[in-house]
Amino acid sequence: MNTPRRVEHQLTDKGYVPVYTTAVVEQPWGDYTATDHEVWATLFKRQREILPGRASKEFLAQQEVMGMSADRIPKFDELNPVLRKATGWELIGVEGLLPELTFFEHLANRRFPVTWWIRKPDQLDYLSEPDLFHDLFGHVPLLMNPVFADYMAAYGRGGVKAHGIGPEALVNLTRLYWYTVEFGLIKEDDGLRIYGSGIVSSKSESIHCLESKAPNRIGFDLERIMRTRYRIDTFQKTYFVIDSYEQLMEATRPDFTPIYERLGKVDSFPAGSVQPGDQVFNRGTGEGWLDDGDV
Repeated sequence: MNTPRRVEHQLTDKGYVPVYTTAVVEQPWGDYTATDHEVWATLFKRQREILPGRASKEFLAQQEVMGMSADRIPKFDELNPVLRKATGWELIGVEGLLPELTFFEHLANRRFPVTWWIRKPDQLDYLSEPDLFHDLFGHVPLLMNPVFADYMAAYGRGGVKAHGIGPEALVNLTRLYWYTVEFGLIKEDDGLRIYGSGIVSSKSESIHCLESKAPNRIGFDLERIMRTRYRIDTFQKTYFVIDSYEQLMEATRPDFTPIYERLGKVDSFPAGSVQPGDQVFNRGTGEGWLDDGDV
């Protein structure tokens, strides 16, 4: 078998441009180098040192149940039996970033795409696109939770539908994914904790999101999130806090079509704004915020 391609964003005179691929590939585990395993070990140890007391208890517990460790890059075919038994999900290998509809279809069918390649040693602190560490370490453990697993599948079905409605609906739905699956916080008995994969796979944001006074921390509200722009180039200006994974699942039950119609008639909110009616856990100072660049 030929080694799958490593499909990465391309650097142009206009910055990084995403490159998409639809291929589903076998994980070329035997082709990982000693350096690849060392990168995994370095990132794994670093995150597991700082996440206790910061990450959701469910995330940490399920990661251990899956048997992930710093010893080596996990094998998808060893994780899949555990995952299938727990929630019916399975991991599939991909070469890089997927087109939206392809991604939604995989989620709707309980297939989670994991990029087969891992970042290079000089990319430990930042990578502009998902790699194996982000996907596997950050996303997969919570797929062991039945409620969160159902939320992800429901999101996939919603994505397929939104794709047929049009680009504005997709913008609204993408914001929901960003502020929950990627950068979400959860309220636990002993305080706010991280469950979003974009945070738990990042040392600096794992600290910033909970301990910095700069960002807003606001209670979950579906339509509020769907109207809120976000950052892709730096820390988030706002983090949204759920009460439970059940709250996420309940939020996806209604038909979003009338929501899209309503939101199409109103303006979006800046990433760092606080709106009347928000449940505010922390009103950010805004220190270090850039004035432009909201998506």
